[in-house]
Amino acid sequence: MAKILYGVSGEGSGHSSRARLISTYLIQQGHEVKIASYDRGYRNLKDDFDVLEIVGLTIVSEDNEVSKLKTITANLSKIPSGTKALNNLRELIKSWQPDCIITDFEPCTAYLASHYNLPLITIDNQHRMRYMDYSVPAALRKDQLITETVIRAMIPRPWLSLITSFHNGPLKNARSFLFPPILREEVLALRATEKPHILVYVTSGFESLLQTLRHFNRESFYVYGYDKDETEGHLHFRPFSKQGFLEDLASCKAVIATAGFTLISEALYLGKPYLAFPMQGQFEQHLNAYMLAQKGFGAECNEPDISSLAAFLYHLPDYKQRLQEYPHEGNTAIQNKLDELFANKLAELQRFKPE
Repeated sequence: MAKILYGVSGEGSGHSSRARLISTYLIQQGHEVKIASYDRGYRNLKDDFDVLEIVGLTIVSEDNEVSKLKTITANLSKIPSGTKALNNLRELIKSWQPDCIITDFEPCTAYLASHYNLPLITIDNQHRMRYMDYSVPAALRKDQLITETVIRAMIPRPWLSLITSFHNGPLKNARSFLFPPILREEVLALRATEKPHILVYVTSGFESLLQTLRHFNRESFYVYGYDKDETEGHLHFRPFSKQGFLEDLASCKAVIATAGFTLISEALYLGKPYLAFPMQGQFEQHLNAYMLAQKGFGAECNEPDISSLAAFLYHLPDYKQRLQEYPHEGNTAIQNKLDELFANKLAELQRFKPE
Protein backbone atom coordinates (compact mmCIF):
# COMPACT_ATOMS: atom_id res chain seq x y z
CA MET A 1 0.00 0.00 0.00
CA ALA A 2 1.16 3.55 -0.71
CA LYS A 3 1.77 6.62 1.42
CA ILE A 4 0.14 9.54 -0.40
CA LEU A 5 0.48 13.26 0.27
CA TYR A 6 -2.54 15.10 -1.13
CA GLY A 7 -2.29 18.86 -1.79
CA VAL A 8 -5.69 20.54 -1.98
CA SER A 9 -6.44 24.09 -3.11
CA GLY A 10 -8.40 26.01 -0.47
CA GLU A 11 -10.24 28.26 -2.95
CA GLY A 12 -13.97 27.50 -2.95
CA SER A 13 -15.37 24.13 -1.91
CA GLY A 14 -15.02 22.16 -5.13
CA HIS A 15 -11.41 21.13 -4.58
CA SER A 16 -11.97 19.90 -1.04
CA SER A 17 -15.20 18.13 -2.02
CA ARG A 18 -13.35 16.21 -4.72
CA ALA A 19 -10.40 15.51 -2.41
CA ARG A 20 -12.73 14.20 0.29
CA LEU A 21 -14.13 11.59 -2.07
CA ILE A 22 -10.77 10.54 -3.50
CA SER A 23 -9.05 10.45 -0.09
CA THR A 24 -11.85 8.41 1.45
CA TYR A 25 -11.64 5.90 -1.38
CA LEU A 26 -7.85 5.61 -1.16
CA ILE A 27 -8.00 5.07 2.61
CA GLN A 28 -10.67 2.41 2.14
CA GLN A 29 -8.32 0.65 -0.27
CA GLY A 30 -5.66 0.53 2.45
CA HIS A 31 -3.49 3.48 1.47
CA GLU A 32 -2.24 6.04 3.99
CA VAL A 33 -3.22 9.62 3.11
CA LYS A 34 -2.09 12.94 4.55
CA ILE A 35 -3.60 16.17 3.23
CA ALA A 36 -2.09 19.67 2.95
CA SER A 37 -4.54 22.52 2.44
CA TYR A 38 -5.54 26.02 3.51
CA ASP A 39 -8.55 28.33 4.00
CA ARG A 40 -11.83 26.60 3.11
CA GLY A 41 -10.10 23.39 2.08
CA TYR A 42 -8.46 23.08 5.49
CA ARG A 43 -11.69 23.89 7.33
CA ASN A 44 -13.70 21.40 5.27
CA LEU A 45 -11.27 18.50 5.74
CA LYS A 46 -9.50 18.92 9.09
CA ASP A 47 -12.11 17.16 11.23
CA ASP A 48 -12.12 13.95 9.18
CA PHE A 49 -8.57 13.56 7.84
CA ASP A 50 -4.94 14.02 8.82
CA VAL A 51 -4.48 17.58 7.50
CA LEU A 52 -1.50 19.93 7.62
CA GLU A 53 -2.49 23.60 7.36
CA ILE A 54 -0.47 25.51 4.79
CA VAL A 55 -0.88 28.92 3.12
CA GLY A 56 -2.22 29.43 -0.39
CA LEU A 57 -3.46 31.98 -2.86
CA THR A 58 -6.80 33.74 -2.33
CA ILE A 59 -9.02 35.41 -4.93
CA VAL A 60 -11.08 38.38 -3.70
CA SER A 61 -14.19 39.38 -5.66
CA GLU A 62 -16.80 42.12 -5.57
CA ASP A 63 -20.16 41.95 -7.36
CA ASN A 64 -19.03 38.86 -9.31
CA GLU A 65 -15.75 40.41 -10.52
CA VAL A 66 -12.22 39.69 -9.36
CA SER A 67 -10.75 42.62 -7.45
CA LYS A 68 -7.10 42.68 -8.55
CA LEU A 69 -5.98 45.18 -5.89
CA LYS A 70 -7.64 43.35 -2.99
CA THR A 71 -6.41 39.99 -4.31
CA ILE A 72 -2.82 41.24 -4.46
CA THR A 73 -3.07 42.84 -1.00
CA ALA A 74 -4.58 39.72 0.56
CA ASN A 75 -1.85 37.48 -0.83
CA LEU A 76 1.08 39.77 -0.03
CA SER A 77 0.04 39.76 3.63
CA LYS A 78 0.48 35.97 3.70
CA ILE A 79 4.17 35.87 2.76
CA PRO A 80 5.64 35.47 6.30
CA SER A 81 3.22 32.72 7.31
CA GLY A 82 3.56 31.13 3.88
CA THR A 83 7.30 30.68 4.31
CA LYS A 84 6.81 28.93 7.64
CA ALA A 85 4.07 26.70 6.23
CA LEU A 86 6.26 25.69 3.28
CA ASN A 87 9.05 24.71 5.66
CA ASN A 88 6.57 22.61 7.67
CA LEU A 89 5.46 20.87 4.49
CA ARG A 90 9.07 20.23 3.52
CA GLU A 91 9.75 18.66 6.93
CA LEU A 92 6.66 16.46 6.60
CA ILE A 93 7.95 15.08 3.29
CA LYS A 94 11.42 14.43 4.72
CA SER A 95 10.14 12.66 7.84
CA TRP A 96 7.15 10.78 6.40
CA GLN A 97 8.64 10.00 2.97
CA PRO A 98 5.48 9.65 0.87
CA ASP A 99 5.52 7.35 -2.14
CA CYS A 100 3.48 9.73 -4.26
CA ILE A 101 1.96 13.21 -4.27
CA ILE A 102 -1.50 14.03 -5.59
CA THR A 103 -2.39 17.66 -6.13
CA ASP A 104 -5.79 19.23 -6.70
CA PHE A 105 -4.37 22.48 -8.08
CA GLU A 106 -2.20 23.13 -5.02
CA PRO A 107 1.26 24.36 -6.13
CA CYS A 108 3.39 23.88 -2.99
CA THR A 109 3.02 20.10 -3.00
CA ALA A 110 3.54 20.06 -6.78
CA TYR A 111 6.83 21.95 -6.56
CA LEU A 112 8.09 19.80 -3.72
CA ALA A 113 7.19 16.66 -5.68
CA SER A 114 9.50 17.87 -8.44
CA HIS A 115 12.20 18.87 -5.93
CA TYR A 116 12.20 15.46 -4.24
CA ASN A 117 11.63 13.52 -7.50
CA LEU A 118 8.33 12.05 -6.31
CA PRO A 119 5.57 10.86 -8.67
CA LEU A 120 3.02 13.67 -9.11
CA ILE A 121 -0.60 13.07 -10.12
CA THR A 122 -3.04 15.90 -10.75
CA ILE A 123 -6.74 15.32 -10.11
CA ASP A 124 -8.75 18.41 -11.03
CA ASN A 125 -10.76 20.11 -13.74
CA GLN A 126 -8.19 22.85 -14.34
CA HIS A 127 -5.86 20.69 -16.40
CA ARG A 128 -8.44 20.36 -19.20
CA MET A 129 -7.36 23.94 -19.97
CA ARG A 130 -3.76 22.74 -20.42
CA TYR A 131 -4.07 19.25 -21.87
CA MET A 132 -7.40 19.26 -23.76
CA ASP A 133 -8.05 20.79 -27.17
CA TYR A 134 -11.13 23.02 -27.14
CA SER A 135 -12.34 26.15 -28.89
CA VAL A 136 -13.39 29.47 -27.35
CA PRO A 137 -14.63 32.77 -28.80
CA ALA A 138 -11.94 35.07 -30.17
CA ALA A 139 -12.45 37.49 -27.27
CA LEU A 140 -11.31 34.79 -24.82
CA ARG A 141 -8.25 33.46 -26.67
CA LYS A 142 -5.79 35.76 -24.93
CA ASP A 143 -7.15 34.71 -21.53
CA GLN A 144 -6.99 31.09 -22.68
CA LEU A 145 -3.26 31.35 -23.38
CA ILE A 146 -2.59 33.21 -20.13
CA THR A 147 -4.52 30.62 -18.13
CA GLU A 148 -2.61 27.74 -19.70
CA THR A 149 0.64 29.49 -18.81
CA VAL A 150 -0.50 30.03 -15.22
CA ILE A 151 -1.48 26.36 -14.85
CA ARG A 152 1.90 25.29 -16.20
CA ALA A 153 3.63 27.61 -13.73
CA MET A 154 1.59 26.40 -10.74
CA ILE A 155 1.86 22.68 -11.53
CA PRO A 156 5.03 22.43 -13.61
CA ARG A 157 5.82 18.72 -14.10
CA PRO A 158 2.95 16.32 -13.44
CA TRP A 159 3.68 12.69 -14.20
CA LEU A 160 0.08 12.24 -15.25
CA SER A 161 -3.20 14.11 -15.06
CA LEU A 162 -6.63 12.71 -14.24
CA ILE A 163 -8.93 15.37 -15.67
CA THR A 164 -12.59 15.77 -14.78
CA SER A 165 -14.88 17.55 -17.24
CA PHE A 166 -18.52 17.85 -18.31
CA HIS A 167 -17.35 18.59 -21.88
CA ASN A 168 -14.98 16.50 -23.95
CA GLY A 169 -12.18 17.18 -26.39
CA PRO A 170 -9.04 15.51 -27.78
CA LEU A 171 -6.21 15.17 -25.26
CA LYS A 172 -2.75 16.47 -26.12
CA ASN A 173 -0.61 13.68 -24.65
CA ALA A 174 -0.64 10.08 -23.45
CA ARG A 175 -0.20 11.12 -19.81
CA SER A 176 -3.67 12.67 -19.52
CA PHE A 177 -6.93 10.82 -18.91
CA LEU A 178 -10.47 12.20 -19.03
CA PHE A 179 -13.25 11.34 -16.57
CA PRO A 180 -16.75 12.55 -15.76
CA PRO A 181 -17.01 15.09 -12.93
CA ILE A 182 -16.49 13.59 -9.48
CA LEU A 183 -19.81 13.77 -7.61
CA ARG A 184 -20.47 13.75 -3.90
CA GLU A 185 -22.17 10.63 -2.58
CA GLU A 186 -24.96 12.87 -1.27
CA VAL A 187 -25.60 14.06 -4.83
CA LEU A 188 -25.50 10.56 -6.30
CA ALA A 189 -28.13 9.55 -3.75
CA LEU A 190 -30.55 12.36 -4.65
CA ARG A 191 -33.74 11.79 -6.60
CA ALA A 192 -34.50 14.69 -8.93
CA THR A 193 -38.00 16.16 -8.82
CA GLU A 194 -39.41 19.45 -10.07
CA LYS A 195 -41.06 22.07 -7.89
CA PRO A 196 -41.80 25.68 -8.93
CA HIS A 197 -38.75 27.31 -7.33
CA ILE A 198 -35.49 28.35 -8.98
CA LEU A 199 -32.31 27.89 -6.98
CA VAL A 200 -29.98 30.89 -6.90
CA TYR A 201 -26.43 30.64 -5.58
CA VAL A 202 -24.32 33.79 -5.37
CA THR A 203 -21.20 34.84 -3.52
CA SER A 204 -19.60 38.10 -2.43
CA GLY A 205 -22.73 40.21 -2.65
CA PHE A 206 -23.88 39.87 -6.26
CA GLU A 207 -26.38 42.70 -5.73
CA SER A 208 -26.96 43.48 -9.41
CA LEU A 209 -28.35 39.97 -9.95
CA LEU A 210 -30.73 40.31 -7.01
CA GLN A 211 -32.01 43.59 -8.42
CA THR A 212 -32.81 41.86 -11.70
CA LEU A 213 -34.54 38.94 -9.99
CA ARG A 214 -36.89 41.36 -8.24
CA HIS A 215 -38.49 42.13 -11.62
CA PHE A 216 -39.67 38.52 -12.02
CA ASN A 217 -42.32 38.42 -9.33
CA ARG A 218 -44.12 35.45 -10.87
CA GLU A 219 -41.16 33.23 -10.05
CA SER A 220 -40.01 31.93 -6.68
CA PHE A 221 -36.25 32.22 -6.07
CA TYR A 222 -34.47 30.36 -3.27
CA VAL A 223 -31.32 32.39 -2.69
CA TYR A 224 -28.19 30.90 -1.10
CA GLY A 225 -24.96 32.70 -0.34
CA TYR A 226 -26.11 35.38 2.10
CA ASP A 227 -26.55 32.97 5.03
CA LYS A 228 -29.77 34.52 6.30
CA ASP A 229 -33.32 33.28 6.73
CA GLU A 230 -35.53 36.03 5.33
CA THR A 231 -38.20 36.52 2.69
CA GLU A 232 -38.39 39.62 0.51
CA GLY A 233 -41.41 39.16 -1.70
CA HIS A 234 -40.57 36.31 -4.08
CA LEU A 235 -36.92 36.17 -2.96
CA HIS A 236 -36.50 33.56 -0.24
CA PHE A 237 -33.07 33.82 1.39
CA ARG A 238 -31.98 30.47 2.79
CA PRO A 239 -29.46 30.01 5.62
CA PHE A 240 -26.43 27.83 5.08
CA SER A 241 -27.40 24.16 5.20
CA LYS A 242 -25.75 21.46 3.14
CA GLN A 243 -28.77 19.19 3.34
CA GLY A 244 -31.22 22.03 2.71
CA PHE A 245 -29.21 23.20 -0.29
CA LEU A 246 -29.08 19.71 -1.81
CA GLU A 247 -32.81 19.22 -1.32
CA ASP A 248 -33.56 22.57 -2.98
CA LEU A 249 -31.15 21.72 -5.81
CA ALA A 250 -32.74 18.32 -6.43
CA SER A 251 -36.27 19.78 -6.48
CA CYS A 252 -35.75 23.08 -8.34
CA LYS A 253 -36.82 23.69 -11.92
CA ALA A 254 -33.60 25.54 -12.80
CA VAL A 255 -30.40 27.00 -11.35
CA ILE A 256 -29.07 30.55 -11.58
CA ALA A 257 -25.55 30.90 -10.23
CA THR A 258 -21.94 31.74 -10.87
CA ALA A 259 -20.13 29.44 -13.27
CA GLY A 260 -18.29 27.23 -10.79
CA PHE A 261 -17.43 23.76 -12.08
CA THR A 262 -18.78 21.76 -9.13
CA LEU A 263 -22.28 23.24 -8.99
CA ILE A 264 -22.66 23.09 -12.78
CA SER A 265 -21.66 19.40 -12.72
CA GLU A 266 -24.12 18.59 -9.94
CA ALA A 267 -26.95 20.51 -11.58
CA LEU A 268 -26.41 18.83 -14.95
CA TYR A 269 -26.32 15.39 -13.31
CA LEU A 270 -29.71 16.19 -11.76
CA GLY A 271 -31.11 17.47 -15.06
CA LYS A 272 -31.39 21.14 -14.07
CA PRO A 273 -31.04 23.89 -16.71
CA TYR A 274 -28.39 26.38 -15.65
CA LEU A 275 -27.97 30.13 -16.19
CA ALA A 276 -24.28 30.78 -15.56
CA PHE A 277 -22.77 34.12 -14.58
CA PRO A 278 -19.00 33.71 -14.99
CA MET A 279 -16.97 35.69 -12.49
CA GLN A 280 -15.37 38.48 -14.49
CA GLY A 281 -11.61 38.02 -14.60
CA GLN A 282 -11.75 34.22 -14.16
CA PHE A 283 -11.21 32.45 -17.47
CA GLU A 284 -12.23 29.03 -16.19
CA GLN A 285 -15.68 30.29 -15.29
CA HIS A 286 -16.03 31.85 -18.74
CA LEU A 287 -15.06 28.49 -20.24
CA ASN A 288 -17.59 26.65 -18.07
CA ALA A 289 -20.38 29.03 -19.07
CA TYR A 290 -19.43 28.90 -22.75
CA MET A 291 -19.33 25.10 -22.88
CA LEU A 292 -22.61 24.89 -20.96
CA ALA A 293 -24.29 27.06 -23.59
CA GLN A 294 -22.60 25.26 -26.50
CA LYS A 295 -24.03 21.95 -25.33
CA GLY A 296 -27.51 23.44 -24.95
CA PHE A 297 -27.76 22.64 -21.24
CA GLY A 298 -28.33 26.27 -20.28
CA ALA A 299 -27.12 29.77 -21.03
CA GLU A 300 -24.22 32.07 -20.21
CA CYS A 301 -24.68 35.69 -19.18
CA ASN A 302 -22.04 38.28 -18.31
CA GLU A 303 -24.41 40.94 -16.99
CA PRO A 304 -27.68 40.21 -15.13
CA ASP A 305 -30.13 42.07 -17.39
CA ILE A 306 -33.86 41.46 -17.62
CA SER A 307 -33.86 40.29 -21.25
CA SER A 308 -31.22 37.60 -20.66
CA LEU A 309 -33.07 36.19 -17.67
CA ALA A 310 -36.38 36.26 -19.57
CA ALA A 311 -34.80 34.40 -22.50
CA PHE A 312 -33.41 31.74 -20.15
CA LEU A 313 -36.81 31.16 -18.56
CA TYR A 314 -38.49 31.00 -21.98
CA HIS A 315 -36.10 28.30 -23.21
CA LEU A 316 -36.29 26.06 -20.12
CA PRO A 317 -38.17 23.31 -22.02
CA ASP A 318 -35.43 23.23 -24.68
CA TYR A 319 -32.66 22.93 -22.08
CA LYS A 320 -34.51 20.15 -20.28
CA GLN A 321 -34.86 18.25 -23.55
CA ARG A 322 -31.11 18.46 -24.22
CA LEU A 323 -30.30 17.44 -20.64
CA GLN A 324 -31.93 14.08 -21.26
CA GLU A 325 -28.76 13.26 -23.21
CA TYR A 326 -26.42 14.09 -20.31
CA PRO A 327 -24.64 10.94 -19.04
CA HIS A 328 -25.41 9.83 -15.49
CA GLU A 329 -22.18 8.23 -14.34
CA GLY A 330 -20.78 7.83 -10.88
CA ASN A 331 -17.16 7.90 -9.76
CA THR A 332 -16.25 4.32 -10.68
CA ALA A 333 -14.07 5.11 -13.70
CA ILE A 334 -11.59 7.33 -11.88
CA GLN A 335 -11.53 4.98 -8.87
CA ASN A 336 -10.62 2.10 -11.18
CA LYS A 337 -7.84 4.18 -12.70
CA LEU A 338 -6.41 4.92 -9.24
CA ASP A 339 -6.48 1.20 -8.40
CA GLU A 340 -4.56 0.51 -11.61
CA LEU A 341 -1.97 3.20 -10.89
CA PHE A 342 -1.31 2.16 -7.29
CA ALA A 343 -1.12 -1.56 -8.01
CA ASN A 344 2.25 -3.34 -7.83
CA LYS A 345 3.84 -0.78 -5.51
CA LEU A 346 3.48 2.17 -7.92
CA ALA A 347 5.19 0.30 -10.75
CA GLU A 348 2.49 1.47 -13.18
CA LEU A 349 3.32 5.10 -12.35
CA GLN A 350 6.95 4.84 -13.39
CA ARG A 351 6.18 4.70 -17.11
CA PHE A 352 4.63 8.18 -16.89
CA LYS A 353 7.72 9.86 -15.45
CA PRO A 354 8.51 13.03 -17.44
CA GLU A 355 11.82 12.98 -19.27
